[in-house]
Amino acid sequence: AVQLAESGGGSVQSGGSLRLSCTASGYTVRRYCMGWFRQAPGREREGVAMLDSDGTTNYHDSVKGRFTISRDSAKNTLYLQMNSLKPEDTATYYCAVDPYRCTLVNGLLSLVGTFAYWGQGTQVTVSS
Repeated sequence: AVQLAESGGGSVQSGGSLRLSCTASGYTVRRYCMGWFRQAPGREREGVAMLDSDGTTNYHDSVKGRFTISRDSAKNTLYLQMNSLKPEDTATYYCAVDPYRCTLVNGLLSLVGTFAYWGQGTQVTVSS
């Protein structure tokens, strides 16, 4: 069975940085869509960053220039580097993987989609 294990969440002050990790086990695929989502209390889950198997990325407007999604194939690990964190970034962050290419909308990777596998979530809290 495919399993995703997240780590790296925590509490930081505004302007700080965190790096989330998501290590996958139980699968090896050539084509995939990998993403990070977040959900704050009382709000719907939203896509934050996407990575397609051809290296293409896309980001939510609110994190562009501050967050970077990447993957280490050798370690089968997905990362989300988060810099210049703001209190509004506070949420539970989830990684997700789907064994198909990402959906394109107007030429960009969609931040909305159905993913087959999800991590358990890691809490990120940013204080002002």
